[in-house]
Amino acid sequence: MTDGEMRRAIARKRDGSALDDATYAAVVSAALAGQVDDAPLAALLMACVLRGMTFEEARALTSAFVASGETLDAPDPRTVDKHSSGGVADTASLIVVPLVAACGIPVAKLSGRALGHTGGTLDKLEAIAGVRTDLTPERFFSIVAKTGCAIAAQSARLVPADKKFYALRDRTATVPSRGLIAASIVSKKIAGGAHAIVYDVKVGRGAFTAGAADGRALAETLVALTRAFGRRALALVTDMDEPLGSAIGTGLEAIEARDFLRGVRRDARLGAVCEALGAALLRVAGFAGDISVALADALASGRAAETFERMLAAQGAESGALAALAPLDAGATARAARAGYVTEIDAVALGEQARDLVVARGSRAGIVLAVRPGDRVRAGDALARVYGGDADSASAVARAFALADVPAAARPLVYGEIDAVWEAAAEAASSAVAAAGESPPGSTLESR
Repeated sequence: MTDGEMRRAIARKRDGSALDDATYAAVVSAALAGQVDDAPLAALLMACVLRGMTFEEARALTSAFVASGETLDAPDPRTVDKHSSGGVADTASLIVVPLVAACGIPVAKLSGRALGHTGGTLDKLEAIAGVRTDLTPERFFSIVAKTGCAIAAQSARLVPADKKFYALRDRTATVPSRGLIAASIVSKKIAGGAHAIVYDVKVGRGAFTAGAADGRALAETLVALTRAFGRRALALVTDMDEPLGSAIGTGLEAIEARDFLRGVRRDARLGAVCEALGAALLRVAGFAGDISVALADALASGRAAETFERMLAAQGAESGALAALAPLDAGATARAARAGYVTEIDAVALGEQARDLVVARGSRAGIVLAVRPGDRVRAGDALARVYGGDADSASAVARAFALADVPAAARPLVYGEIDAVWEAAAEAASSAVAAAGESPPGSTLESR
């Protein structure tokens, strides 16, 4: 692509025209080859943010991203993957992946690291001594075939153009575009080789998308775009106004997943989302049988817990490492300053504090909630345990809990499931992507 062709593409997009497939392919190819510098790329990205993108533009950019690197192909056509847009105490992947595999459906999960206040699945896995997530594609699928599932980092050989574009978007405040977000997410999933994908789009103050309407629009786009590439897809829109599970921090979340799978302790909120995600993954895989019964039996029989441990062992976990994982002995308790009902829990504040604790004290530090919104407490009651913290950090954690004399109205945990026919989903996604003001400023959903 020449400088003149790039200028003309920017001008067309600036003036509100849609760019065609060949233009997006040429832009991506030139950018990856270093033939176009950052200034015109940034200008084009800003035009996409301000003018919006049609569904066909999002599809064209996704295709160009996928073509920029290698693509994998899971040998078993039933193989599924899931993507979460990120949240606090979102331990679902560590639970759902072995749970679905224990039902006989292969799960090849490509995951990411922490982003801002949100936790990263890879960081949680690597809190277990010896676990490796930097797997070659061959090793990745070998483990899936052997144990039923694997969770790994995305290979550098997949969608390298997306890495370049995302880094530039982050630097130039051009992240909040639904079309750019969807192209980034879906290109990685298509290149990753799974034949069906379930998206978990988080909404609320602890997520990167504030409102349920914005979340639904993104979910529709993700499903329609994935199906445009011949893959099966479903999406859930779930609440992240408060932490999902009770544990916040890499090692503590690995402990929560272990204890959940073993039946030692199961947080009800986390369990409900895991059940919904597990059911969606089995449906999109074409599971034959009673899904609720299959999921319940996989947990009750211990097969899900055994599958998790086999996966960890195959990925290098030291013998007994999962069982030995425990919180730090040292810590402090965050206590209620007054009596009342818990009405809110600031997920962002707790996510940031847990991240700082882990950085300072290691993966066994973090926060474990003792109460949930709707619970009534007395002055001095425990709100949370702060492992690796002191009195000051406990006071800071306590301030993340809002108390009132009356309980707040309950919110939905799952706002909806996107499973429209292709034509309806594509039409809705196209109009949503093209709309102005696509996403709240500063939002980003490419984290998981």
